[in-house]
Formats: sequence, structure tokens, C-alpha cells
Amino acid sequence: MQIKYKAPCFEVVITRAGGPYRNISFSCYFPFISILQKWLMRTAGSSSDGTEDSDFSADLEHAEVSETAQRRSSTRLTRLSLRLSQSSQADLKQGADRDETPPRTPTGNAPSSESDIEVSSPSNDLLSLKEAAAHELSHRPKRRRFHESYNFNMKCPTPGCNSLGHLTGRHERHFSISGCPLYHNLSADECKGKASTRDKQAEERTLSHRQDENRHSTRNQAPTERQLRYKEKVTELRRKRNCGLNKEQKEKYMDHRQSHGTNREPLLENITSDYDLELFRKAQARASEDLEKLRLAGQASESSNMIKTIVFGRFELDTWYHSPYPEEYARLGRLYMCEFCLKYMKSQTILRRHMAKCVWKHPPGDEIYRKGNISVFEVDGKKNKIYCQNLCLLAKLFLDHKTLYYDVEPFLFYVMTEADNTGCHLVGYFSKEKNSFLNYNVSCILTMPQYMRQGYGKMLIDFSYLLSKVEEKVGSPERPLSDLGLISYRSYWKEVLLRYLNNFQGKEISIKEISQETAVNPVDIVSTLQSLQMLKYWKGKHLVLKRQDLIDDWKAKETKRGNSKTIDPTALKWTPPKGT
Repeated sequence: MQIKYKAPCFEVVITRAGGPYRNISFSCYFPFISILQKWLMRTAGSSSDGTEDSDFSADLEHAEVSETAQRRSSTRLTRLSLRLSQSSQADLKQGADRDETPPRTPTGNAPSSESDIEVSSPSNDLLSLKEAAAHELSHRPKRRRFHESYNFNMKCPTPGCNSLGHLTGRHERHFSISGCPLYHNLSADECKGKASTRDKQAEERTLSHRQDENRHSTRNQAPTERQLRYKEKVTELRRKRNCGLNKEQKEKYMDHRQSHGTNREPLLENITSDYDLELFRKAQARASEDLEKLRLAGQASESSNMIKTIVFGRFELDTWYHSPYPEEYARLGRLYMCEFCLKYMKSQTILRRHMAKCVWKHPPGDEIYRKGNISVFEVDGKKNKIYCQNLCLLAKLFLDHKTLYYDVEPFLFYVMTEADNTGCHLVGYFSKEKNSFLNYNVSCILTMPQYMRQGYGKMLIDFSYLLSKVEEKVGSPERPLSDLGLISYRSYWKEVLLRYLNNFQGKEISIKEISQETAVNPVDIVSTLQSLQMLKYWKGKHLVLKRQDLIDDWKAKETKRGNSKTIDPTALKWTPPKGT
């Protein structure tokens, strides 16, 4: 046996009478050196000369000392090296009697890929410890992997469902009602069978379209014979529609309803023709597949129960906060809303069908203000309960402090819209308690995100104070205010005070007079004057300083902004409501 050392590697050559038997080279890692030392001590007796190179012995003693220092940090690597050294000893002992059969891997199987170790004749059998380590790791048993996007902490909300299968027949698991086979009174195997049938029909339909491609070059073509035959076939299938259910079927349907309630889809067989029922099943599968694609793309989230985006008119809005929509809608991650009646839907197809028959073009209630294309509608929460609830749910998506969703009867809602040839589009709103003991003129206020930073927020605030002036009251918003609401109100109060001071011609000014003329609460006036550093205490009295520099800056901004986004008091046609 010959040992050669060339930093940072060792090379061990084991010789026999017939020639070299084994050549091993490895990097100079301390755990490997220690194992090699033990292995050499065991095999030294079987070597021909039994002597060792003195230089190598010194290196091994140094390696043994270093191994003790690094034992704790390399425990895992040492165990792996020990397994490799033991396998090397077994190969050395059995090398002479090895036959032509392929070696076994650590898992007990013969190598079947390029990553497995190839063993040649003993004369050219070269195996490094690094390759052996990679070989050991590559043949560890691997865990079964499913799709990375699946979270197995999620479960289907249908009672008794194990989340296996999918309505489309293309996925192994589901986590929503839309993809649950059990909810649709089907099994996973039935869904897979229906999926294969739909695929065959799609191939046939594609083939028939290819045959008719040449006909699309002209307009107003006459139907082909195949299309006429298909139309007759559909007419015949629809004639076979059952007119009603017999007594046994009705009892079966009632038992199903009583057993499962709303946790399962009602039985649909024998209600309509088989052709129409199959069309409905195809539409369900297609909608479920679209929702699954949105979920895998990250646009739909079943676990967080938070709506991430809403489609509102021609806008797609990202939401800011959680809103307590029904769970079956919140799990989708995206909602489609009618911008006029505020009804929320699950898919674009449902929204398109709704818009085709929706007769609403403006909010319900009385139009109390109109100037140009800006209108304000007064909506009573008691008379239009569903609309006001939908409005509150929509507002919660963009307001953090809102807590009122369904108890809308004690409130009046003032909805501001912008009109065009398609209807009155929602810009924002504020709600007001019918009987407020603290004289709050605003309970909740919101400007839609697509209309922010355009002056509509100040218009809503100004309109609320205009109503307080008509009622001959002093108003204030309900606390606590949101971050954006506080910024808007402070800006409005500053603008009101600077306008009042600019028009004031007297020598003595009173906060009470300012409050009566502007309908702003005295507390809000004082806090605004303090923030502007216009309130001073001198000789036992509080003095209001008229800072001309702030007034000049405000006048310059007003000239630049124009009067496009202001409330005209003469355009208000409103009488304060009496009672509740």
C-alpha cells in the first residue's frame, strides 16, 4: 500500500500481486482524515510491508487533534463520512470475488439513471469520496411532492368532504365549494369521467370548425347541413323535457333537502331536459376551472378569506382591508360588482348577464343636489336596506375603523355621483345618524380610490357642513377618524378658517361667531388655529392672529385650482327630515 500526500488531497494506492487494486483520492477534511487513519490501522496488518510514510503519520496525528476541536460543528458530516468509509471497506473485502452484476444502491435497488455509480473492472475502478457522498444523497428516499401551491392546512368547507377530487376532473384536491364534487352530488371518479367526455366533445367541435374555416370569409352565410342537423337534434332533446316530478321524486328531493340543507346542491335531475342540464354542468366545470386558475395565480385566496381585488365598472381596484362579505364570496379573492346597484357577484359572466337586465342607473332615493355632472342622492337606510348594506360592505374594503355593516336603518346615506351618458357613477358617500345626541354630521365618509386626490373628499365634507347650516346646527365628524379622514378634515378646516379671515373686516373676532357662520364645532376651530400657530395667550386673554402669509398662500392655491370642485349652496334642494 502506497500513500501520497499532495495538499490539499491524499491519494492512497492499494497494490496486490496482479497490479493496482484500488486508488482513492479525497480532500483534506479533518473528519475524513480521522476515518482514513482508523481504516489504515485496520488494514495495515494485511498489507505487504506494514510500514507507513513518516510524513503521512505526522499529518494524521495533526488531523486527529484538529478533529477533536471540530467534532461538535461537523457531527453530521462525520456520520456521513463513517457510512462512506464502511461502504469502502466492504467494497475492498468483496472486490476480489465481485461478479459482473451491477452493485446495489443504498436503498437496495440497482442504479437506473445517469446519477447512479457505474462500476467497471477492478483495474480501472476509481471512486472519489466526494462522488460517493453525492451518490449517498441522491439515493435517499424522497418524499412524495404535490403541487407547490396546495396548502394542506386548508380544508373544503363542505361537511363530510375530505378535499379529494375536483369538479373539473383535472385536479387531485380542492378547497372551495365551487370545486367540491360532494357539494354537487358527484364523486371524484364521475368528475374525471365527465372531464374526458368534455375533452372528446371539444376535439370534435374543433375538427368541425376547421372544416368550416373557409366559410368565414364572407358574411351572412347560410347554415350548413351539419348545423341544421344539430339544431334539429337539440330541438328534439328539449322536447323530451319532463313536465313535472312524480310523487317519489318529490319525496326524494325533500329528503335530500332536509338531510343536507344548504350544504349540498339541490338535486337537478328530471327538472329540465338532459341537454340543458348537461350545459349547466359544463358551465359549472368551466367556472370552477377559471377560479382554480385565479387561485394558482395568486389572485384568489381561499385561506385568508380576504378579497384582494374588485371589478367595479371600468375599474379594477385593489382592496386595503378585510370586509365581512359572506364566506362563499370572500374565499374567492376577487369580486365583481354592479356599480349602480352595488350587487356583488362571483364571475365576469354573471356580472355581464346582470348588467344586461339591471335597470338601475343611479342610487335609490331623492336627488337633493345637482350642478353640472355632480349629483348627490339622499338614501334612507330603512327604505333601501340592501343597497345601504352593500354600500357599507364596499366601504369597509377601504376603511379600517368602520364597524357598521348591516344595522343601517338609523342612518341616512348621502351618495355623490358623477354622471355621463351611461349613468351616475359612484364617487363617494358619507353617512349621518338620524338622531345624533352629540350633533355629529358625519358618521362615516369615503371617497372611492379611483376618485381620490381630485377634490371630491373636500366636496363631501363641505356638503355635510352645508346640511348642518340648513339645519341651523353646529356639526362635527364622529370620532375616531381614519388616517385619510383626519388629513382631509384638517385641510378643510384650515381652508374654511383662512377664507373666513380673508373676508373678515372687523377688529375683534370671536370663535363662537366663526362656529355659527361656518357650522364648524368650536373645538375643531381651536385645534386648527393652534396647528396654524394663530392662537396666542397674552395678558390673560386668547388672541387670534391674522397671518397674512398663510392667507396669501391659500389665495394663490385657490386661483390655481379654480372653482370646478366646489359646492354651490344654491343648487341644494333639501328640507331637513322630521323624525325617523
